[in-house]
Amino acid sequence: MSSPALSSPALSRRHSAGAESARGLLFTVLGEFVLPTGGTAWTSAFIEVFARLRIEEKSIRQALARTAADGWISPERVGRRTRWCLTAAGERLLTEGTERIYAFGGSQPAWDGRWLLVLARVPESDRTVRHVLRTRLSWAGLGSPAPGVWVTTHTERRSEVEEVLRQAPVPGGQVFIAEHLAGAMPELTAQSWDLPAIGQQYERFLAEFAWPAADDPLVRLTELVHAWRRFPSVDPGLPAELLPEGWSGSKAAELFAARHAGWSHAAIRQWKELDA
Repeated sequence: MSSPALSSPALSRRHSAGAESARGLLFTVLGEFVLPTGGTAWTSAFIEVFARLRIEEKSIRQALARTAADGWISPERVGRRTRWCLTAAGERLLTEGTERIYAFGGSQPAWDGRWLLVLARVPESDRTVRHVLRTRLSWAGLGSPAPGVWVTTHTERRSEVEEVLRQAPVPGGQVFIAEHLAGAMPELTAQSWDLPAIGQQYERFLAEFAWPAADDPLVRLTELVHAWRRFPSVDPGLPAELLPEGWSGSKAAELFAARHAGWSHAAIRQWKELDA
């Protein structure tokens, strides 16, 4: 899954008609509805859902075509209709993404004090590799306190980080397990992550989804998951001792779980009716 930048999760008030907005929402719908219901869906189902989300039909058709061109889904003609099927790569991508999204709790429950440290310098001229490296290491929860230096408290993600360095690729990349011996820890975290901005994002999420009722559960669940799926890529999931006082990440995670449980059954039922 992609790793979007911080932005308001109030989707119902800010959907644009552009293809980029449609493509991001398409991955949410694929992961939340298509993946658990057989891996296929008709074009008409996507068009109806995205109409409710105020996305133009042209944009969703473009998003479907681009996602197919990237190898995540494939079209299948059935008479005059088109059915979209998740590819094996698409299933892996969405399965890994949904597992990370649902497991993310807004903070690290236990920490042994060790850090995963990565040294990986990429020339300024190699923008593609720099973008891939930054995106994938951020998704893994790493922050960069200095050029070419990445850190995280999640030492269990060592294999994931090593795979990023291999696939980017980053010649000469180094990975360490380290202990912090001296220096100001708040300064390190401030240089690595914008925690105040992330905290504000959580507060907006809490406000947007505070009301438990949903006139259209399918739309609200899509908006909920689409808003929440950003957090694993922007929040490093730090342990409590490194977080600001009053951190709202765990509260937001509890709200996400509650709203998902409350809306999911009705939303899945609606999706199946649309995709019949």
